[in-house]
Amino acid sequence: MLATALSPETGLASEELARALHHTLEQYLADYPHAVVLDNGRIAFEMARSSYSLASNHGRCVLQLWSQEQNCVRTVVGVQARKDSLNVRVRRFGRVESETLQFVADRDTRTPTSRQAARTRFLFAMERLLIREWRDWNLVAMRSAMDLEHSFGPAYARGLLTRGQSAWALIAVSPDEMPATINGILTLGILWLHQCRQQYAGKRLVEGLRVIVPPGTAEVTAARLAWLNHDLAKWELWEMDARGDTLTRVDISRTGNLKTRLVRAYNPDTILERFAGSIQRVLALVPADDRDQVELRICSTMEMALALHGLDFAHIRHGLAPGTFARQDTITFGAGANETELNEDTAPLLRELVERLFASRRPTSNHHDALYRMQPERWLEATLRQELGELEPSLDVRYVYSQVPAFAAGDRGMLDLLTANQRGRVVVLELKADDDLQLPLQGLDYWLRVHQLLNNRGPGMATCELQSSGYFPGVFLSAAPPLLYFVAPALRIHPANETVLAYFAEEIQWQFIALNEDWRTERKIIFRKHSKHVEEGRQSSTMTAWDRRHGEPSMTI
Repeated sequence: MLATALSPETGLASEELARALHHTLEQYLADYPHAVVLDNGRIAFEMARSSYSLASNHGRCVLQLWSQEQNCVRTVVGVQARKDSLNVRVRRFGRVESETLQFVADRDTRTPTSRQAARTRFLFAMERLLIREWRDWNLVAMRSAMDLEHSFGPAYARGLLTRGQSAWALIAVSPDEMPATINGILTLGILWLHQCRQQYAGKRLVEGLRVIVPPGTAEVTAARLAWLNHDLAKWELWEMDARGDTLTRVDISRTGNLKTRLVRAYNPDTILERFAGSIQRVLALVPADDRDQVELRICSTMEMALALHGLDFAHIRHGLAPGTFARQDTITFGAGANETELNEDTAPLLRELVERLFASRRPTSNHHDALYRMQPERWLEATLRQELGELEPSLDVRYVYSQVPAFAAGDRGMLDLLTANQRGRVVVLELKADDDLQLPLQGLDYWLRVHQLLNNRGPGMATCELQSSGYFPGVFLSAAPPLLYFVAPALRIHPANETVLAYFAEEIQWQFIALNEDWRTERKIIFRKHSKHVEEGRQSSTMTAWDRRHGEPSMTI
């Protein structure tokens, strides 16, 4: 629980106040890793793309924020917690007066009143537009009311177009909404179509779904729609013009997939050899009994990280020494995004950080500790990467790639885990530690990229683009579409995920693997669910080593 207010007026001693401020900020950033920092109402830092450092020494709490665009160092003198936000009173060095930075969980900085007013105006505008565009259809009243039971929020306008016994479900989103909200429209559209079909079963035939998005934002949704099941429903995508008074239909054929490129794979042995001396320098500061728990994670040919259960605590970067052409390693350390350069003076700080990290980030540690709760999906990934053979014995665990960067339409996506099975079928694994309504379509995005890379063969190319980029060397890869696995704790699976997955195209063979809640301590498979069209040659009742050990059922939906 965050402190409601902390300031010198509370009467705390300076050292105690500095530690409390440090703890409050660290805990907030652990709770809201995608928060944004507002300075005079303007977004100064997006924490998902920025770094921070916190230090509480000599009775002062010092906060540093930096990104590719700017850097900010302030002394924190007070905080006031509000619902999902934190007002942080800071002071510049050498200044007496203070100013306020506001940390907010939602990038949408509109007030609730202005947000609601904008959505109401959009709803009325959409009603007028739809009545004019589809004159032969009757528009059942549009709505955007909150409906938590069915996962609907107020950002999307939804309605039904009817003509005789036929009907179309319809969903639209305003250009005033955030990009993530606009790209998330298809998940809610599928759920709205499903609800309409249930509500009007036996009364009307709800043929399909019409999705309406702002101008210039259709590319992601179009690529997704192409890979939904067109036998189960009809799908249409429309863009509004800039003035919001006309509609243009968007092509959703599979020939219009996003153009994808992949970061080239590298030789891990060469990189580990290059960084061997620096690795030993960091490990020397880690207690001997804990060194075997340290993960060596290669980020690129010039950078690697040392991590504990998926949380990086030190980075090694190879580059030019300042003012010379000589190359050297630079070591920085920090919990999560905190970074300080390692030298003789800061070595004790790294040792202190490691002691705290290894005490806080154990399966049996305090579950409310900020370091324990940071990056749970990376913890899950680090754990499963070592146990994929037990998770699914058919996988070829010689080649397991984690956090693979894949770019499409300027968007940088990170594949959680990429591997192949023993038949050469590529497998995409999407992991989640908490419930996520958008999980199925996020997995579809990564599946689309890998599928395209498998099918990209330029003139004279003997292998697909995936292998020509250095992945799966010497392995015969099947030309069949990749398999898609979702892995999440059973109690953290959003109940709407199944509904969305049921509308995937038959070519997408997926499997949902549900783990026990206490997966950090021991992994057990609670149940499996998979698409009806399982991989040829496998029975739907196939049981893995984990299944046989714990007797978990396998279900088909």
